[in-house]
Amino acid sequence: MHQRLVAASATLLVSLSLGLAGCSSSEPETSGAQDPGTSAQAPASPERVDAAAFSEIVTAPGVQIIDVRSPEEFAEGHIEGAVNFNVQGPDFLDQISTLDPAGTYAVYCRSGNRSQPAVATMADNGITSIYELESGIVGWQDSGLPTVQ
Repeated sequence: MHQRLVAASATLLVSLSLGLAGCSSSEPETSGAQDPGTSAQAPASPERVDAAAFSEIVTAPGVQIIDVRSPEEFAEGHIEGAVNFNVQGPDFLDQISTLDPAGTYAVYCRSGNRSQPAVATMADNGITSIYELESGIVGWQDSGLPTVQ
């Protein structure tokens, strides 16, 4: 377990040092999950989806929503039911280690960039059923979807 955490920590630090901490995505857009109602339970690997697909995924039973922004950003507004695991916080790896590797997770940040190293760290720790909101909460709100404080 210690070696996995060290490897995950190295992956996270390399990703953040490459400028991914800014949270603006230059990744090409994807079409999202083809059948979110079914696939929300077990994607083959971490999967980036658009806001429409993410909104369906987060309503599936058993899906845990994780907001990887700072606590201050989280307090300004987040997706209902989300928990805050700050990817840039000192306890991020400890928080990830509490997750059930067999669970299904829906992960987002502000615009889709900080979620990438967060998802990579989760995958490095044996979690494979992960959906990532490609456009972050900005895309969520731009799509007219609600947030709570």
